[in-house]
Amino acid sequence: MIEAATYDANGVAGGSTPLPEDVFDGTVNESALHQVITAILAHQRQGTAATRGRSQVRGGARKPWRQKGTGRARQGTIRAAQWRGGGIVFGPQPRSYDVKVPKKVRRLATRSALNARALDGGLGVIPPLSLEAPSTKAIAGLLDGIEAEGNVLILTDGLKTNVCLSSRNIARVQVRAWGEVSAYDVLWADRVLIESSALASGGDREGADE
Repeated sequence: MIEAATYDANGVAGGSTPLPEDVFDGTVNESALHQVITAILAHQRQGTAATRGRSQVRGGARKPWRQKGTGRARQGTIRAAQWRGGGIVFGPQPRSYDVKVPKKVRRLATRSALNARALDGGLGVIPPLSLEAPSTKAIAGLLDGIEAEGNVLILTDGLKTNVCLSSRNIARVQVRAWGEVSAYDVLWADRVLIESSALASGGDREGADE
């Protein structure tokens, strides 16, 4: 059984909590992680690079010189690829870099990422965050108490607007709902903090569809 450190609302450590075995079984599938992370990074590419072929370059409507008798190689247009300012041969064109990954593989990758963070000690359990109004000070105080360094991912039990608003001014912190987290989010973070109520809600909600 895998356990994670438990913290209170002020970031004070208070023992450890056993993690649900239906999600945290200690299995890390590196192949699924590689496939999903590669697909997510490819999805982030805009694919807007474009070059003009010889039919799209302006000018060059007539032959630069006559076909024979000049001693030079025959040319049909100054906008051919071998000329400066000519069209590009086999240049990049707008395209999509999206890669389809099966839903089961995405979920397996998310579980693997969570297990990897739990095994290396980068995962902690915090009480449910109940903020009546946005408060960056509250989130900053929690992180200072935990002494969390690097990137921090907070997984909440469902969408909590005030928690998201409280964290958006802290550059190294991201907030995701437990059922919307992806493998990329987990591996991006050096520390992952999960609300205890999110763990209690069951393991069938983990894994976002990228």
